Amino acid sequence: MKLSSSMAAWALGSVVACGLMAGMAPLADGRVWNFSSDEPGKPAAGFKTQVGTWEVAADGTNHVLAQKAENPDKTFNLALVEGTSYKDLDLSIRVKAIAGKNDQGGGFVWRAKDKDNYYIARYNPLEDNLRVYKVENGKRTQLDHAEVPGNHDWHTLRITMQGREILGYFDGKKVLVAEDSTFADAGQIGVWSKSDAQSEFDDLTVSGN
Repeated sequence: MKLSSSMAAWALGSVVACGLMAGMAPLADGRVWNFSSDEPGKPAAGFKTQVGTWEVAADGTNHVLAQKAENPDKTFNLALVEGTSYKDLDLSIRVKAIAGKNDQGGGFVWRAKDKDNYYIARYNPLEDNLRVYKVENGKRTQLDHAEVPGNHDWHTLRITMQGREILGYFDGKKVLVAEDSTFADAGQIGVWSKSDAQSEFDDLTVSGN
């Protein structure tokens, strides 16, 4: 039976509302974590800390995921999302740099096998750039680099990966293009910062397979 436009809108609104109540709203073919139902000062539901101090924080009336550790310079802070497995994907997140002397900002990982093997895109306002890397056996190798504005505002990072092709976007503008086949299989997604970069993250969104 074909729904009228008003019935279709009501049905879609009901699905989205239920997802928001759970803190994870369904998209057309994906998921978004907005931390709205998570308690500040506690870990976010479904996020497994690998390195660092990851907990929900209040940003005004909004809830966000914050990395609060001040780790040594070469430390990669990482929390993986349990139960996720994506190969070809469209992944985005909002990030805001809060503090850090050695490093600031952060980003997300995908096709992660464990805490030492994954792809990563990260924003650093101290360096005014967005970069995409692979981390293999704990060693980070740059795949592409783009100059972007460095500040403490909220910014949206987005990556698409199909096969070996990686495209990166900063606030809606395509700025990165890379190719790599190191991690050819599906893996987990997660959130990332480096060293003492204390940052906030929101609206982690993914679709794909």
